[in-house]
Order: sequence, then structure tokens, then C-alpha cells
Amino acid sequence: MSSRRDKPHRIQISNKRASFDYEFIEQYDAGIVLVGTEIKSLRAGKASLQDAWCYFSGGELYVRGMNISTYFWASKWGSHEPARDRKLLLTRRELRHLAQAVKNKGLTIVAVRAFISENGYAKLHIALARGKKEYDKRATIREKDIRREMERG
Repeated sequence: MSSRRDKPHRIQISNKRASFDYEFIEQYDAGIVLVGTEIKSLRAGKASLQDAWCYFSGGELYVRGMNISTYFWASKWGSHEPARDRKLLLTRRELRHLAQAVKNKGLTIVAVRAFISENGYAKLHIALARGKKEYDKRATIREKDIRREMERG
């Protein structure tokens, strides 16, 4: 008989748009506070990080714009709200550092990907980021094209 921990969790929901729109300065893995049906939906891969960003409220970090679909098998009363703000878990030191960094002009915290860790906990990979200008985006596309051509030929 196999236990739950024997099965590797390959769930990874990513925000592909984030790396195109932002330049990542620092990256962190944060825990997410979820209710029962949210973790079941996340394990099923029914989540979206499109337009997900983080903000501070009362000294705590929250993610807004993360959409976790309602769990199909949940009852009407036991279900969760798909687009609610969710609390993120980081160390005090990391929270203080991020709060100071966000006060600088032009820096924000974006959600990069959500995943299930080795020990079965839901995690959110976040990044302290600076928005890219239009010419930076074109340069990124050009670099990717050059890299692709080098690999082919």
C-alpha cells in the first residue's frame, strides 16, 4: 500500500506573462494559506496566475488576482470564493526586506508560479520585480530568437 508522500506532485501553474513584462530582481518561495477545497483544486491544476500580484496589509503579504477554480466535487456550502485574496507565509526578515523594497519607486511583487512542494504544501514562487520598458521587451525577444537560432544551427 503506497502513501500520499510516495507520489511526486508535478503541479506547476506558471505566470508566463510575468517574465515578459517584468525584470526579476529577487525571488522567494512563500507558503499560501488555503482552505480545503482550494488545495484540492490546486492539486488538480485548476488555477491561474494571470495578473497575480502581491501587496502588504497590516504588515502581512497577500496575493491578489490568483484565481483558484471551485472544486467540482465540493458542496455548494463548503466551496470557496475563486478570486479571494490569499495570505502568503514568509519569514519576518523576508517580509521586512520586501516591504522596504516595495516602497522604492517602480518595484512590485509578482507571482511567478504556484506549485506543490516535496512535502505536499502549496507554495507560491514570487519575485521582487521592476517593470520593463517597451525597448527592453523587444531586446528580450531578440535575445530569445538569437538563442533559438544558435541551438538549431
